[in-house]
Amino acid sequence: MITYSFTDIGSDSLYIHLYKCIKKDIIQGVLHAGEKLPSKRSLAKNLNISVITIENAYAQLIAEGYVYSVPKKGFYVADIMSLHKKEETILSTENVRLSSGSTGYFADFTSNQTSSEHFPFSIWAKLTRELLTHNQPELLTNSPCGGILPLREAIAKHLKDFRNMTVTPEQIIIGAGTEYLYGLLIQLLGFHKRYAVEDPGYSKISQIYESHHISCYFASMDAFGVNISDLERQEIDIVHISPSHHFPTGIVMPVSRRYELLAWAAKSGMRYIIEDDYDSEYRLNGQPIPTLQSIDVQEKVIYVNTFTKTLASTVRISYMVLPKHLVNTFYSRLYFYSCTVSNFEQYTLARFISEGYFEKHINRMRSYFHNKRDKLLNAIEKSPLAAYVTISEEDAGLHFLLKINTELSDEEFLQRLEQSGIKLSSLSQYYRIPPQKVEHIFIVNYSFVAEENIDKAIQLIYRSLF
Repeated sequence: MITYSFTDIGSDSLYIHLYKCIKKDIIQGVLHAGEKLPSKRSLAKNLNISVITIENAYAQLIAEGYVYSVPKKGFYVADIMSLHKKEETILSTENVRLSSGSTGYFADFTSNQTSSEHFPFSIWAKLTRELLTHNQPELLTNSPCGGILPLREAIAKHLKDFRNMTVTPEQIIIGAGTEYLYGLLIQLLGFHKRYAVEDPGYSKISQIYESHHISCYFASMDAFGVNISDLERQEIDIVHISPSHHFPTGIVMPVSRRYELLAWAAKSGMRYIIEDDYDSEYRLNGQPIPTLQSIDVQEKVIYVNTFTKTLASTVRISYMVLPKHLVNTFYSRLYFYSCTVSNFEQYTLARFISEGYFEKHINRMRSYFHNKRDKLLNAIEKSPLAAYVTISEEDAGLHFLLKINTELSDEEFLQRLEQSGIKLSSLSQYYRIPPQKVEHIFIVNYSFVAEENIDKAIQLIYRSLF
């Protein structure tokens, strides 16, 4: 019979303390996969606590996938050990190699990978297992072109709750990655249109447009976002922007510029705005910035988002929200495309969102990244590097800008960092023709840098200055 002490449980309730004890024993292999747990009554009697306390602890363990129940037989330990050992192997390999991912760097400030310890494996496994048991016909029924209805309904509700966007499930199109959705948009809006991307900006976006052999132009940025006069001068039809958190500058477009942009789009029936909201969930201070789509009354904004930032870079599930008047056009022209995300993933994600796990995950990760960012900023402030740097745009998303007072060129400084095991990118790398004013400004993406490596990484950056 398993036994635990309840003499020093801190602020935890009895059932939370018991849940944590059993969970720890499962993770550490004290309780083995398939092992039967004591009945609620017998465990309550052995621990001298109430049956309802045991019931609540078991319910939480079942909800997280650590335990499963068999009707009329009892409660059993789930088989999570192989997954846990795999995670430990990955983490220990990273520590031995002092790397982020497979690049071999001590600290990679450019990576957007997700550490395995932060992915909700137990919940994901629980939902997948339930679907495989109870929803077999749906899993093997071909998905509609735009994706399964339960997932689109879940996303529509999430957008209403989190972004105050009122959209119907029919407006939402699911795809395996935003790159695929951009290709669909080009076919929907037309190959003959003039497209523009932000300069500076994420280079892959322009590469995708250019790979479809369309006219892709570059619109300059000022302190408030994309330059409207540049759009007019180049006679742009469709502009691709990230107004809530521009990459790489970190600019948040103010509402005045947003209305200017909407007014620009309203001047012609040919014009549209593609709003890329790639990391809005990770605004660390204050409320999320309202979307451009939520203030668009003339149906000029196509909203695009992805789960690669909030779940994992390998979860290739993205979606776009079409203006209502484009929905029928989309299905009449592109109905023959199959949805590129499997039903297994779609139904699992639908359950993950609709049952509240996604919101809990975002809140947990926002807190984690908030603390991690603060630890990084504190490490800079307390180090000799502080005398040489200025930090900006640190409140939105998972990167900030670091301006360094140095006479080294960007290229020379980055080479020195690389020799020290630090990977960093400069703002100048994201311009077509870098202006002189952006020299010595670097982009610090801290999402995948191990916390225990932060202090040493700051020391290495400082040493690279001399």
